Amino acid sequence: MASLGAAKFLLCFSIIWLINFLPLCQGKDKWKNMNEYKYPFIRKASSFESRPSVSTTNTKNGYDYIIVGGGTAGCPLAATLSKKFNVLLLERGGVPFTNPNVSFLDNFHITLADTSPTSASQFFISTDGVFNARARVLGGGSSINAGFYTRASSRFIEKMGWDVKLVNESYPWIEKQIVHRPTFSHWQRALRDGLLDVGVSPFNGFTYEHKYGTKVGGTIFDRFGRRHTAAELLSSGNPNKLTILIYATVQNIVFDTTGKRPKAVGVNFKDENGKMHKAILGDDRESEVIVTSGAIGTPQMLLLSGIGPREELEKLKISVVLDNRFVGKGMADNPMNTIFVPLKKPVKQSLIETVGITDKGVYIEASCGFGQTNESIHCHHGLLSAEIGQLSTIPPKQRTMEAVKAFAKNKRDIPIEAFKGGFILSKVANPWSTGDLRLINTNVNDNPSVSFNYFSHPYDLDRCVEGIRLASKVVQSKHFTNLTLCDRQTTEQFLNNTVKANVNLIPKHVNDTESLEQFCRDTVITIWHYHGGCHVGKVIDSDHKVLGVNRLRVVDGSTFTESPGTNPQATVMMMGRYMGVKILRERLGKFAGV
Repeated sequence: MASLGAAKFLLCFSIIWLINFLPLCQGKDKWKNMNEYKYPFIRKASSFESRPSVSTTNTKNGYDYIIVGGGTAGCPLAATLSKKFNVLLLERGGVPFTNPNVSFLDNFHITLADTSPTSASQFFISTDGVFNARARVLGGGSSINAGFYTRASSRFIEKMGWDVKLVNESYPWIEKQIVHRPTFSHWQRALRDGLLDVGVSPFNGFTYEHKYGTKVGGTIFDRFGRRHTAAELLSSGNPNKLTILIYATVQNIVFDTTGKRPKAVGVNFKDENGKMHKAILGDDRESEVIVTSGAIGTPQMLLLSGIGPREELEKLKISVVLDNRFVGKGMADNPMNTIFVPLKKPVKQSLIETVGITDKGVYIEASCGFGQTNESIHCHHGLLSAEIGQLSTIPPKQRTMEAVKAFAKNKRDIPIEAFKGGFILSKVANPWSTGDLRLINTNVNDNPSVSFNYFSHPYDLDRCVEGIRLASKVVQSKHFTNLTLCDRQTTEQFLNNTVKANVNLIPKHVNDTESLEQFCRDTVITIWHYHGGCHVGKVIDSDHKVLGVNRLRVVDGSTFTESPGTNPQATVMMMGRYMGVKILRERLGKFAGV
């Protein structure tokens, strides 16, 4: 769970908020032109009928499963459960299939730059001052990310307590449908060779597996640059038992509190016209509401539904269904820092394909280039470019919202030459620094307050310094100097290029390139790999059922205490399939057929 144009992967969030002041880039809704033959079960929320068209159990007027959130986990989960049961999947955003700004690698930055209410990404700033985004589209994060696909480590699988055999069946189910081998550009080749030169070895070739050393991973972009998202996994579902409503914004989970334990009975949601609806579960005690709204959306939904710290809920006049002080706690994000590498010639756009995995928990990746398809709606990109130093004339402490707004207004046309360049990315895995998520109001459309407390634990800071040193050596290798045609620069020169960019809202210091510790603190950004808020043993049990209530489950990255692998999307998609199969087998035994 960061970018700019193709190559601007991580600096995007540092500046993405500026685009609030720029023309919108969102494509028109082409819903009527969608392939209805392949996805006949996808409809707008206003078409909702409270009673399922087909009944498969003793479910009288309700659904067997209501899934809140059609994201990276929700789509494979819904497709799997629909093989045997009636499933209603509710997604607050639209579809990714007909929006070229979402569908093409060349337009990777555009959706992130669009902060309008209809954008596929919802912009937010953590209390740390770091720019970020949440998905607001069917397919979730797989519809707006950089596409890198790599499995979790065996240690992570063991830590989660998952069935290894079922895990190894679930990953290929994803891979055969939407995952591809990358084209492996010159930029990625230079990273590979640079990593091997500085000792990040061995070279493990192309593999989905998580292995120490340097490797090339998979991608959800095909060779034509078209994105394949988790939404496409829905085509594996049973169209007669699957209903998907888009533009359906769930307001809260509805509970029956008359028994000894609260019991989920349905959800309230608004359609695209603002009309309120209620979807209900069937009478079967095994029917469930399953929340798959992501690391931000899921704890937010539980809190809005009355599950969380009593004092926080009562302060917002939310009726308390269950007092649980752990909801929204233990939030974490993998801190990212970048080194900008200038080029003297254009370079082919490339997102994440190669990664160096060290035994110290530091990952090195790279992105470069800029592109935009003819099919997309062109717009001004503001500061979302590799033109590092655009705000260098404004002292850091004076880089206020007003100053940047004025700058963006006067900088309407940026030449294509400004987009030459690339980034080497250093990510700290498994951060020990954690924060929390709290509601600021009861409007589900508004972002909650999120704190990650980057580098509050000294071990994370030590690893960041190690990563910057390693990335600097890679950038200074002959493989990059031969590619960029630029003179070999010092580490301080490279770091200055990044510091000059307005990458976040954290005040800069005069010694931030002399002290690598200060550089890490001052230039931290995100790579969207946030997790936590609904941990096992605190909010849910080992079967992902919410503690203290009946018929409610959570299946997404909010349950993780660390982000799996070098990129979580593979494991989150696998998790959706895994939990779907597990639920079917537990409920139907040998009759599950999966």
